[in-house]
Amino acid sequence: MAATADTSETVWRLLVAFRSSRAIGAAVELGIPKYLSRHPHTAAQLARDTGAHEPSLLRLLRTLVALELLSEDDSGRFALTPSGEEMRADRLGPLIRFLIHDLEWRSWGRLDYSIRTGKRAFDHVHGMRSWDYFSSHPEEAAIFDSAMHALTEPVAVGVAREYNFTGIQTIADVGGGDGTMLITILRAHPHLRGILFDRPHVLKRAEAHTAELAERIEPVGGSFFESVPQADAYLMKSILHDWEDDDAVAIIKRCREAGGAKLLVVERLLSEKIGPRDLGALLSDLNMLVNPGGRERTVAEYSELFRRGGYSYTRTIGITPQFHLLEAAAV
Repeated sequence: MAATADTSETVWRLLVAFRSSRAIGAAVELGIPKYLSRHPHTAAQLARDTGAHEPSLLRLLRTLVALELLSEDDSGRFALTPSGEEMRADRLGPLIRFLIHDLEWRSWGRLDYSIRTGKRAFDHVHGMRSWDYFSSHPEEAAIFDSAMHALTEPVAVGVAREYNFTGIQTIADVGGGDGTMLITILRAHPHLRGILFDRPHVLKRAEAHTAELAERIEPVGGSFFESVPQADAYLMKSILHDWEDDDAVAIIKRCREAGGAKLLVVERLLSEKIGPRDLGALLSDLNMLVNPGGRERTVAEYSELFRRGGYSYTRTIGITPQFHLLEAAAV
């Protein structure tokens, strides 16, 4: 069947999507969302504020208008649209910075390596696993932490709102990073006490975030492949998808051995029958292949991991359009 103008245009848009990503990233790096969040600016005003070359900056601003992230009025003043507000530092700005960072860009540039070999492109490009890289590169680790905070915060609000924590006294956030998820849940549920469990150097980076609830949060360092602290329930957001099946089961088993009655797993889910709505999860699945070496899964696949780890799947709760909470009970 011969190509049509419509089909060619569709493929063309997909091929040049990386240019849109870079344009958005450049806007964040220049601080454009910060200045426009105060009031509309002309290109000349933004050039003075950002130190950018005005004619080149104007070209970027008009591209962002076409992407519907900015608007331009008749006097040439630019403003953030509702979608553009997401570029702010207190929204998805930190995630944007991470996604357009050379660290991420170079790994994805070798997606072909991962497809050919089944191995992590990150290791191939950077010479070590991502977790080891972040432990030895604090500047990149800070960018990663900020990105995960921005990604986790709206999900955490949803979990705190949608899940009934009645009957749980102590909850352990396994691989909880800077504590964003745990802090949000504890704020909404004053009866809970929390354990933030992660590697010691990660907990060190989390101290500033957890200080406000220090009396209710116990930081515990360790490896979830060896043991986890005792708790009534274990929460894991975007942890199991970082690992292949046997490793994921090992993590679940450590939770069961510690006596946790409930397992709360927050992840993206693949549909049993893949469709266009799965694109976000499928792209994340490729990211797991390229970077940490894990995978995204269906509910049935997670249910099988739970069974192997000593839990029984009970239900799924929708949290955001991208994330769901899977609940499992100890058997």
